[in-house]
Amino acid sequence: MSGIRGRDTEPERLIRSHLHRQGLRFRLHKKHLPGRPDIVLTRWMVTVFVNGCFWHGHNGCRYFRIPKTRPDFWSEKILQNSLRDATAIQRLLSAGWRVAVVWECALRDEPEWALDTLVQFIRSNDELVDIASPKTARSGSA
Repeated sequence: MSGIRGRDTEPERLIRSHLHRQGLRFRLHKKHLPGRPDIVLTRWMVTVFVNGCFWHGHNGCRYFRIPKTRPDFWSEKILQNSLRDATAIQRLLSAGWRVAVVWECALRDEPEWALDTLVQFIRSNDELVDIASPKTARSGSA
C-alpha cells in the first residue's frame, strides 16, 4: 500500500500533458478548494478529479472489485471515499465551480475519447461531467 501514490499518477500526468498541448493552463492540488482537486483551471472555473476505479468505488466498472480479504474494511473505506467525493463535488458546484470527474477506466479503454471529452467540457458551459469508459457505461450498472 505504501507504493500507492495520491499525486502525479499516470492517468493524472496523461491528462495534464493533453491539456497543456491544447493550450489550457492549470494548477495542481489546490488545498483551499473542497476535495483538493487534482487539476484546477482557474480561467475556466473548472476542477478536475482523476479517480481510480478501485479507490473511488466505480460501480459497474470491470476494474472495481471489493477484495476478498477484509471485505468489510474495504467496503467501508471505499464507501467513505465515495461520500467524501460527493460532498466535495456539491461544495464546489455551490461555490460556482464546474466539475469534471475522469475515471481510470476511460483513460485505459478509450484515452483519446476521454481526453477530447474533457477538453470539450472545459470549453463548454456545462456544470458537471462524469467521464467513464463507454464500455463500462454499456455493460455496467452504475
